[in-house]
Amino acid sequence: MKKLINSEEAKEIRAKAKKEGKVVVFTNGCFDILHRGHIESLHQAKELGDILIVGLNTDNSIHKFKSKSRPIFNQNDRAEVLNALTSVDYIVLFNEPTPEKLIEQIKPDILVKGSDYKINEIAGREIVQKYGGKVVIIPLLPGYSTTQIINKIKNELD
Repeated sequence: MKKLINSEEAKEIRAKAKKEGKVVVFTNGCFDILHRGHIESLHQAKELGDILIVGLNTDNSIHKFKSKSRPIFNQNDRAEVLNALTSVDYIVLFNEPTPEKLIEQIKPDILVKGSDYKINEIAGREIVQKYGGKVVIIPLLPGYSTTQIINKIKNELD
């Protein structure tokens, strides 16, 4: 099954899940240089519901808020790696700086972010809470950060 879908397909999946009484969970990120911390976070997010939809930043959106040298892997490669994970049910690319537009379209039951965010920093929080959804902050696995990994590699090469 191919998991990469567009926002319209995600809306249809959400509508069907709602009719079936299933819980839809949404999280998002760059998922560049996928590591154990990502895997653990996605696993925790999946445990909160029946269907996990992952919003994946496009290359263009990452350039805008990280740097021109990021991402390391392009969006197709990153989507393909996420596609291989059993905890991920669907992947939707988004080109905006935040996933708020996508969250507004999908209307997940639960929005999940890692503990590197404070509740008031979570994009889409107000949207989800407005219609009665839940926002959950999950603990991150200490010592796992893509930026830290990149910096460690750079330092080793210097």
